[in-house]
Amino acid sequence: MIRKLKTIAKTELIKTFLFSTVSTFFKSASALVLNKVVAVYIGPIGVALVGQFTNFFGIITNIGSGGIETGVIKYVAENQGNETNTRKLISTAAFAMTFCSLLTALVVFLFASYFSNLIFKSQEYKFILYLVSLFLVLVSIKGLLMAVLNGHKEVIKYTWVNIITSLSTLVLSLLLVAKYQLTGVLIALVVCQFIGFIITLFFTVKYHWFKIAYFFQYFDKKVLKNLSAYSIMTLVGSFSFPFTLFLVRDYIGNHLSWKEAGYWQGVWMISEGYLVFITAGLSFYYLPRLSEITDKKEFRSEIIRSSKIAIPIVSAMALFIFLVKRPLVNILFTSEFKPMLPLFKYQLLGDVIRIAGWIFSYQIISKGMTRLFIFTAVIFNFSFVILSVLFLRSFGLEGVSLAFCVNAFLYLIFMLFAFRKSLFIGKNEAIGEIPNYQY
Repeated sequence: MIRKLKTIAKTELIKTFLFSTVSTFFKSASALVLNKVVAVYIGPIGVALVGQFTNFFGIITNIGSGGIETGVIKYVAENQGNETNTRKLISTAAFAMTFCSLLTALVVFLFASYFSNLIFKSQEYKFILYLVSLFLVLVSIKGLLMAVLNGHKEVIKYTWVNIITSLSTLVLSLLLVAKYQLTGVLIALVVCQFIGFIITLFFTVKYHWFKIAYFFQYFDKKVLKNLSAYSIMTLVGSFSFPFTLFLVRDYIGNHLSWKEAGYWQGVWMISEGYLVFITAGLSFYYLPRLSEITDKKEFRSEIIRSSKIAIPIVSAMALFIFLVKRPLVNILFTSEFKPMLPLFKYQLLGDVIRIAGWIFSYQIISKGMTRLFIFTAVIFNFSFVILSVLFLRSFGLEGVSLAFCVNAFLYLIFMLFAFRKSLFIGKNEAIGEIPNYQY
């Protein structure tokens, strides 16, 4: 029986990886093509400013969703077959997301001038913030629907939504950037979130759990309390990391130049472009899988199995990118971006280490270890900023990539130490159930 379950789990992992690979291929390819267009029409400064806006938009959308999407994935996976609990979960999550997104949209609308100056150092793009506030509620509902699909492991539907949304963003961006340059890209990035909502609605409307009444039928305080632990974790994570990138990019722009900030952003985008092939598969399969495991030995086996698949793959991808980095920069950017070449060695090494750390850190999310999650998110994002400032002063722009690599290594060491008991089971240790931590 145990062998059969392991075979099923392995098959699901491979299936999920294959479909997520297709999805992330289109997503990454679309992002890289768009980045090429921005590099040609606007240059390194445009790449840097698009990066600043993307981080800001990510923060706002996660705050608008209340940060409960991860919790929805976990509890949908746990309650499959229990329609009453699933209804309570979806309905309570819909109420929470609507409230949070309306409140966040109001703040963005009222302080649009401040945010425009913070992101773009100009009031010229204030209307973009008005667009963000207009579509924020629909973006949050889209996130809820995608989370439910994820929790049900509907990998095919999930893949199609991502593919069509990515292609729509690319097409609209290409139509607008040639004529309106940076303004056109920013409009496309916001409007395509609404298009993504329509696409998600099309793929989910026929499911048994999709009924308008279900979304406003319950407001369960116990469900909200359970989701709140994941809300805190998601909000801290979704705010701290993009805000960290925002601060690092801003520091580079102010102390070196915005061109050099664009070079660093270019390397970072390449990292995100290939790492998403790994992280998408892990988030879709790995989190629901860890959430449903209660046996300590099986839990450890799942971590080792995923590590054996993910780490060699990301290592091979990083090595390939390093070997072809010069022609890759010419293809994805322009000759103006050649100063970014020295940044690759530390960035790619840091990518491999970061994935290893993330595999172990998913235990924190799957078992609701709120305090530990907040501690690691705050400490290691803060340390990345500090190391970037110190290393930039000593080594210039290359020091920022070195800071990322060192910080990833420190994070991995901490994860191995924190979970040494669940990873390394002694010969005389009993194999029991894993406690459902709620810190």
